[in-house]
Amino acid sequence: MTNLLIKEILALPPTSQDVTVRGWVRTKRETKNLVFIEVNDGSGFNGIQCTFDRGNTLVDALLAALAAVSTGSSVEIRGALVPSPASGQKVEVAASALRIIGDAPAETTGDIPAYPLQKKRHSLEFLREIAHLRPRTNTFGAVARVRSRLGFAVHQFFQERGFQYLTTPLITANDAEGAGAMFQVTTLDLAALAASGKAPDYSRDFFGKRAFLTVSGQLEAETYALALTRVYTFGPTFRAENSNTTRHLAEFWMIEPEAAFAHLEDNMALAEDFLKYLFNVALRDCAADLAFFDAHVEKGIIDTLKSVIDSKFVHMTYTDAVAELEKAAVGFEFKPYWGCDLQSEHERFLTEKLIKGPVILTDYPKEIKAFYMKMNDDDKTVRAMDVLVPRLGEIIGGSEREDNLARLERRLRELGLDASSYGWYLDLRRYGTAPHSGFGMGFERLVQYVTGMANIRDVIPYPRAVGQAEF
Repeated sequence: MTNLLIKEILALPPTSQDVTVRGWVRTKRETKNLVFIEVNDGSGFNGIQCTFDRGNTLVDALLAALAAVSTGSSVEIRGALVPSPASGQKVEVAASALRIIGDAPAETTGDIPAYPLQKKRHSLEFLREIAHLRPRTNTFGAVARVRSRLGFAVHQFFQERGFQYLTTPLITANDAEGAGAMFQVTTLDLAALAASGKAPDYSRDFFGKRAFLTVSGQLEAETYALALTRVYTFGPTFRAENSNTTRHLAEFWMIEPEAAFAHLEDNMALAEDFLKYLFNVALRDCAADLAFFDAHVEKGIIDTLKSVIDSKFVHMTYTDAVAELEKAAVGFEFKPYWGCDLQSEHERFLTEKLIKGPVILTDYPKEIKAFYMKMNDDDKTVRAMDVLVPRLGEIIGGSEREDNLARLERRLRELGLDASSYGWYLDLRRYGTAPHSGFGMGFERLVQYVTGMANIRDVIPYPRAVGQAEF
């Protein structure tokens, strides 16, 4: 039997059937009579042990090849699948053939430096410097598998609920958040312009105007929600924030559902169902990887995920939350007050100390929220929501969108935004307006929460952050 992944081979019965193992060597150890090689192909957390018996005449012909095998080598091993006497695994391969496909020298050889992932513990900082090799480690192989499964689960969740998948543009002329932290896209010769001292003439640029990488697909998703009723986007977004923290990236993936005829209450229910669905998928389908994270990265993450699944999310207004924070006998670094943008320490206090579970905060002051959020009757707060979870704080942010044309135009004026740039967006309120709601969740923040990884740069294959665009 050939072309099986190692996770598929591990699931076979030990009936001495012939198998072929292909992958990368994790470890090699020797005794007087045996050579043990553990091979992993990344298909699952566990590799498979291949045992070479020096008493086997077939193995005698492989001694030179066995001596050349080192950690990191890619190999093809054939043999019989048999019961394993070792603890922790049901089967192993009684090997009879070995082919080294690619060397990974343990020592510097000529111009080729030694393979950097020798069998020892490496810091996450070091592994970021070799991001092209780090997926071969236990930690980053597990992150990649969890990320893959969660990405598929995102599509499953929305497709099962009648949402249409929408791909929104990466290049845009609009700032969806109105914050201005956008990467500019241009074909103008900026060096020549700087030398000439002339101002850029964007009418001569590729798009005939200033263009940027998108910070969100939400506004475009709204146009399709008001035609297809339920849509979602799932793709890369970009923020040019000069933020060098463990929580921020310049390039990240966003999940943004948008639903017509949906109010804030519907939005909150969807967000709660979404998180519980994803956490259940992770616990069910990534059990070995999560067990590793629970044991070696963040103890208790499995229990945390289960507790969120079993909880009924508490609903609380921003005003009530601030009142509780102001009463708390806690020395916050940032003093809470009505009108402040809640910090992570405030959100974690609410989820871990006050409520002891997930919380959805609603009705935020309009001054700290985006222009498109629906105004409440008090003219002070908007129908926004943030979903907070223990150990992290905010994981989802969303709102009911303003569907009243006059109110939306007024809000744009209040914020000093050019209404002419949003003419197409305002048309949605001119022609067949309808209530609609949606939310956004950073995919990397989700993966970070599920795996317990402390730095968001470790849950995306090639992180982009301030001063970091390698690979």
